Amino acid sequence: MKKNILLILGHPSENSFCNALLNAYQRGAESAGANCKVLYISRLKFDVNLAEGYKTGEYMEDDLLAAQEMFTWANHVVFVYPNWWGFMPAITKGFIDRLFLPGFAFKHQSGKIFPEKLLKGKSMRLMVTMDTPKWWFYLIYRASQYQILKDIVFGYVGFDPIRFSTFGFIRKSTDQKREKWLKQVNQLGKELK
Repeated sequence: MKKNILLILGHPSENSFCNALLNAYQRGAESAGANCKVLYISRLKFDVNLAEGYKTGEYMEDDLLAAQEMFTWANHVVFVYPNWWGFMPAITKGFIDRLFLPGFAFKHQSGKIFPEKLLKGKSMRLMVTMDTPKWWFYLIYRASQYQILKDIVFGYVGFDPIRFSTFGFIRKSTDQKREKWLKQVNQLGKELK
């Protein structure tokens, strides 16, 4: 069975190294026979603010409904975004807030502390660029962003395994270093992980 891969660009600009990483992964995955769909969050029309919290009956724009269908279709999701001020861009966080609603991503169960994970059976790779040196991100910041995403966000709704690829110090990187990263990502796509 072919793997269905949803690739999501969380950088507001399509003219970014994040998009180059996304394209490299897609080329690798398609060469391995995967079905790929690409979603550019910056092209979607939706309110990033979850104004009413997680109340039932939250209004869903057409672009978000289409995105939910893409998540349902996929068995592997690849997010690519920059690390800005210790986390993803606001539009990407807003996308997750608005998309992963009760009834779609999780379901509360009477008498149980933890909800049912409705996105079980799907895997995820997050590729994150940063202007922080990679060693600094892991040693000083302890990659806390990754722990939050793994345990509190994507693991909470069922994604497993969740893998991370870190690309930094982008601002100081050479063309040769970026080319090496693109080849590594292309290989990840070929391996479908």
